[in-house]
Amino acid sequence: MALPRWDVFCRVVDNYGDIGVCWRLARQLAAEYGIAVTLWVDDLASFAHICSGIDAAQAVQQLGQVTVRHWLPDVQVDDVGEVVIEAFACELPASAITAMRVRPVAPVWLNLEYLSAEDWVEGCHQLASPQPGGLKKYFFFPGFTAKTGGVLGEQAMRRARAAWSGQNADAWLAGLGAAPVAGSLRVSLFAYENAAAASLLDAWAAGPQPVHCYLPVGRLLPQVADWAGMPLQARAAMTRGVLTVQVLPMLEQDGYDRLLWSCDLNFVRGEDSFVRAQWAGKPFVWHIYRQEEDAHLLKLDAFLARYAGGSACDALMQTWNHEQDMQPRWQAASAALPAWQRHARDWAAGLESHGDLAGNLVRFVKTLLK
Repeated sequence: MALPRWDVFCRVVDNYGDIGVCWRLARQLAAEYGIAVTLWVDDLASFAHICSGIDAAQAVQQLGQVTVRHWLPDVQVDDVGEVVIEAFACELPASAITAMRVRPVAPVWLNLEYLSAEDWVEGCHQLASPQPGGLKKYFFFPGFTAKTGGVLGEQAMRRARAAWSGQNADAWLAGLGAAPVAGSLRVSLFAYENAAAASLLDAWAAGPQPVHCYLPVGRLLPQVADWAGMPLQARAAMTRGVLTVQVLPMLEQDGYDRLLWSCDLNFVRGEDSFVRAQWAGKPFVWHIYRQEEDAHLLKLDAFLARYAGGSACDALMQTWNHEQDMQPRWQAASAALPAWQRHARDWAAGLESHGDLAGNLVRFVKTLLK
């Protein structure tokens, strides 16, 4: 019997976030549910930054159990599987919609939306939208409650995270040539450009405890180099006061997970690293993707209300996203880290109670394909 086939369409909008989510989802569907996944991606060069197996010059390639196809502007989609996922309202090519219409049984068409903690998401989750030609499109919202689709969290990752120890972390960081300074607070710093970055680095440099900051190559690197007053590139390190900044090369997804597990505090951005930081069970600071008219700040407020990490956590995250002076907020947050750590572990455990996104997608599709 042929495996069920799902087609996932992804446009890369925010460097790595969109493809990061779609690649994790495709891998999990194939590995845990035996689904034949075809992942359509418009930007293979960005994809290659988080997955070294990708050849940006190949139109079709097999990556493990997933078929990857280059979604070129003039692509002709001749057939689709039983399920078609339109990730983040990316708008399917016209040929894909035609292929859906001519199937003997119409496929399940899902618009996988961005993650949000806002209350209205529960009312829109799994709603159907009639489309021309007799098709229906269903809206599927990731979220943080039982009335949403949950968040991505594959079983293999959760098992590996549960087994990860302090000794594992020390050895893994040393293997990167990035052994932490003894007795330091380990912080990963992955963010968009942020005017508050210099004040945060100043606070760490002048603080009472050594801080070892792991900075993956990315959009914040030029600002940190300006603050340091010297060029910085992958594997470079610099020290000011009690702060050591270590620049890491771009890590593949599994490696980035291990970085999060190995740090005491993680600054993350967008959606993919935001979710992975929650599964890490460590305190984190989320840099949400900026939207017009500050709509992103409403989403931040909604998440903080659900997360309930405490006043110091809220203040630090709000200040970071408003790009204001971080020094006074950092002092309060650093004192609250032990309690924040306990809360982060409890929050990660709570995520599992709602099921993970891939599993919830599979269960929903089965109700429609009976």
